[in-house]
Amino acid sequence: MPVQVNLDELLKARGMSLTELSEKVGLTLANLSILKTGKAKAIRFSTLEALCRVLDCQPGDLLRYSGD
Repeated sequence: MPVQVNLDELLKARGMSLTELSEKVGLTLANLSILKTGKAKAIRFSTLEALCRVLDCQPGDLLRYSGD
């Protein structure tokens, strides 16, 4: 998929676990895992906003377009 999610890298940089992120964002571990593994087909703006708020990042830090 040409759009990739950099969730793993951001979590490592912040020293945060997926469980901790789940609690802070209010999403289930299953949904975050789908996003993290690149299996998600879409993301809501409200979810993107919550992730950016908790991870203190911009949407471009979280999403990457590879063009392939």
